[in-house]
Amino acid sequence: MDFSKKINATRRYNNNSNANVSDQFESDRGRIIQSAAIRRLQQKTQVFPLERNSAVRSRLTHSLEVQQTGRHIVRTIFKKLGDDAKKYGLSELEREIESLVEMSCLMHDIGNPPFGHFGEAAINHWFTKHLDKHVLFSQADNKMLSLQIKQELKSFEGNAQAFRIIFSLLKLNLTYSQAASILKYTRCGLDMRPDKEKPLSYLKKKVGFYYSELEDITLLSEHLEIKPGHRFPLAYLMEAADDISYCLADIEDGVEKGLLNCKQLAEHLITTFTRVSDNQADTAFLRGKSFQQAVDYALSRADKEPINKTHEFFVWLRVQLIHALVEHAASSFIDNIQQVYDGELNRALLEDGSLFHHMISTFKEVAITHIFSTNEVETKELQGYRIITGLLDAYEPLLLMQTEAFTKMVSGEDKGGLIEARLYKRLPKKHLKAYQQALLPLHNKPDFKVHEFYYRSRLIQDNISGMTDQFALEEFQNLYIS
Repeated sequence: MDFSKKINATRRYNNNSNANVSDQFESDRGRIIQSAAIRRLQQKTQVFPLERNSAVRSRLTHSLEVQQTGRHIVRTIFKKLGDDAKKYGLSELEREIESLVEMSCLMHDIGNPPFGHFGEAAINHWFTKHLDKHVLFSQADNKMLSLQIKQELKSFEGNAQAFRIIFSLLKLNLTYSQAASILKYTRCGLDMRPDKEKPLSYLKKKVGFYYSELEDITLLSEHLEIKPGHRFPLAYLMEAADDISYCLADIEDGVEKGLLNCKQLAEHLITTFTRVSDNQADTAFLRGKSFQQAVDYALSRADKEPINKTHEFFVWLRVQLIHALVEHAASSFIDNIQQVYDGELNRALLEDGSLFHHMISTFKEVAITHIFSTNEVETKELQGYRIITGLLDAYEPLLLMQTEAFTKMVSGEDKGGLIEARLYKRLPKKHLKAYQQALLPLHNKPDFKVHEFYYRSRLIQDNISGMTDQFALEEFQNLYIS
């Protein structure tokens, strides 16, 4: 086991593998922070779509919090390892790994569409309903590939879209080590989800990358010695940082919006944890405190605060819980370091059946029951679903065009139909260039029409998923008389 073999400066383009690793990761950092994908996160939903209260989290503010937690986990790991870091080839890599994990945390949501997971569902429902109109799938010579492509287009996934942004749309040309750090799921969109009892089933429970980026992922895996279906080790840290950050953040936003108060939240947390942990709420696993004692202490501090009780409550809840979760995530990484290094640990670091795991489950359950299921959130989700569906309906004429007609319009040989030409002009030029570049090597290959339609569908999904919440709403209003 030698982590230095996986932490290197190899890139696909303009590669200089002999360059200083630290300098190359600093270059990655600049490319990521200055990318349009990061800027768009400031107007994308975390929980509350189209939220005007700036104190409530966006995808960007959430990602910044995940970034800080990721950094905290890395520092804790190195503190715990001490001199043992040498055994794993880690002794000279603390700053480099810290940078990789920070940037993977910042990037982890860049593929999410407007309106979050409800936006994902809207895209998938629409393509599931409408793809059967296209007979070219049944006419293809390679029936298996055409069926796989059809299935993938019904499986839009923000994690996979992130790799499409990195490799195909923005062409950030990140080091393979940096890109692999967000490879949370390892299944290609062409493959079916495996049964739970199968090896690596957790790592393959969602689509991790699309057929369109298969070559990039294959090269990345070869250079970093990642076996098929396995993870890059630092992805476990990005995932843990996300799990720790959002479990409290979503609930805090709910309290900020007045969906429940601190006292009500404290009661829900203690009741739920007692049930989830099988009545172990009095176990002192949080630096000498039980879960109930920690929640009660935060509530007592809030009661004494004369001005901002909510802020005080969550400050002390975080101090007691987040630090403990970070310590546990770091210990879990070290205790399972061989499986993590090999990328075969078939679970998240915090999904270990411990009281810390039960604590994460408690926050998730309380958020689902008392925040996500409220009338305000569900109404906004329904509005988001209607907006995404309406936009896809509006752009459907481009998908209904014959292959020859659409490619002629793209090449400028033909202006296109009355509606189609106007819709075509609304597509981002960088997405159109990605579409054209993907088709260049395919023109004389079998089943070109299937591949062309695949990349045309990706073009439409790229367009819709890249919108911010506000832009999606404005585009919907522009295309439909309101």
